[in-house]
Amino acid sequence: MVDGTPSATGEEEEAPAQQHTPATTLARKWLGFVSALWVQAISGNNYTFANYSVELKAILGVNQVQLNGLSSAKDVGKAFGVFAGLLSDHLPPWTILLIGSLEGMVGYGVQWLVISQKIQPLPYWMMCVVMCMGGNSTTWMNTAVLVTCVRNFQRNRGPVSGILKAYVGLSTAIFTDLCTSLFTGNASAFVLMLALIPLGVCVVAMFLLKPVESEFNVGKEHEESRCFTILNCVAIVLALYLLAYDLSGIESELFSKLIAGGLGLILVAPVALPIYLHVKVARGKRQTTLKEPLLTNRKQEETKEAAIIKDAEKVAPAGGGQDGFNVYNGKKKIGDDFTVVEALRTADFWLLFFCFLCGVGTGMAVINNMGQIGQSMGYSSVSIFVSLISIWGFFGRLGSGALSEALIRWKAVPRPVLLAVSQLVMVLGYVSLAVGATGSLYVGSIVVGICYGVRLAVSVPVASEMFGLRIFGLMYNLLILNLPLGSFLFSSLLAGFLYDYEAAKEGSSTTCLGSHCYRLVFLVMAGISGLGFVLDSVLTLRTRPLYQRIQRSKRCKS
Repeated sequence: MVDGTPSATGEEEEAPAQQHTPATTLARKWLGFVSALWVQAISGNNYTFANYSVELKAILGVNQVQLNGLSSAKDVGKAFGVFAGLLSDHLPPWTILLIGSLEGMVGYGVQWLVISQKIQPLPYWMMCVVMCMGGNSTTWMNTAVLVTCVRNFQRNRGPVSGILKAYVGLSTAIFTDLCTSLFTGNASAFVLMLALIPLGVCVVAMFLLKPVESEFNVGKEHEESRCFTILNCVAIVLALYLLAYDLSGIESELFSKLIAGGLGLILVAPVALPIYLHVKVARGKRQTTLKEPLLTNRKQEETKEAAIIKDAEKVAPAGGGQDGFNVYNGKKKIGDDFTVVEALRTADFWLLFFCFLCGVGTGMAVINNMGQIGQSMGYSSVSIFVSLISIWGFFGRLGSGALSEALIRWKAVPRPVLLAVSQLVMVLGYVSLAVGATGSLYVGSIVVGICYGVRLAVSVPVASEMFGLRIFGLMYNLLILNLPLGSFLFSSLLAGFLYDYEAAKEGSSTTCLGSHCYRLVFLVMAGISGLGFVLDSVLTLRTRPLYQRIQRSKRCKS
């Protein structure tokens, strides 16, 4: 155990001799979660490339394939996230956050020097390196946050993943709207924000985000659910606030400054929750000191309750249980704690891996190419489309996290059902973009945002439930290898070459105008999404017994 990190099996251990008071423990747990939301709100900078890609392309003098190569280099940085995953089980969260924030400052700091023309454009290979550093920085932040919070809130994995990933989805809109309101959309100022703001937020989170061990009882689980509901409502207010600003079209300098101030207040608002819980528990503790006999009886009831739950978990543990079905030579079953070698040798891991690729890989191609997609369709600015993907991605992440948890409790519906549905809707979104009718980019941006968000939010708890929490940090980073792989396949190769091919037909080496520029790209990605729907359907069937065991476990505990 490092700095209170849970054991390798992800199960709760006996509390150490010296304990914080219940009020302090609860406050630390939720204050850490609030700081995790702040980190996620600034860790989606990888999705902001479209906001400055046009300026970068002009300064470097590269064609679309080369520009997409830089975008892929940014995404290749995520491939090195496996190191963050490996170290997350051995180092405290603050060290993981420190590494990520410093690397991001260097990666985006150098990009700022180039875009602001304070230095001469770097050679192409050096730009690839700094893009890779910027991309890799977020894997450290995300790993520290997800691993710590999923372990701190093991019985609410869906809501935890949903709201954390939702804030990542909003981060693009947060950065974009801040830059628009404070710096009138200046690309240089935007990249400087990407370098400095994550560093400051991570420094704060280093002191707040820590593993917290707490006892379980049914009352506390219900209280956790209520707290997540409150935070979800705050997140929805934030999303609607950003959406209203994007659609307002007001360009007054005073109005923009007020919007930025209001945004800051909404982001800070969740800190009121841990403060309230601390005061509530501390006050309740003082009141019960005069009722020691009742307190003793309650402790005895909780002890019996914990014993019942422990016995139940031997039959049906939260991760899926020993009564699952064989997927690894008759030795390990879905829901057990796997080692990484055991997981990689299962068909189920690779099924989940390629399901993830079909959804997020094609989504990344749209996000990375939005600058050129908008330009080809006649839009001078793509900020609104970048924000739409971000905000609707938020609703996809937030809603799917809570909905997947509710469906399990209701009828043991496997979480991958939502993956399959999102993939089918994605097919319709790409067909809409391929048509290129008036308003299709708005529709396509919303559809891609929602479905991309669903896949990111749901895949996280699915991985933890299929393979356990012991290697969760590493498993998460193995899954997101699909981001650089998908970026390379669908953004650099597919979109880059087909765009340049269409531009060459018009007699240009760099620019293509018209809906035909990306039509074939969208049609191919619609077909890939159709394949993803088939794979997700197979995964749903294979995990059905797992989620039946999880439902029984949840019902037994409540």
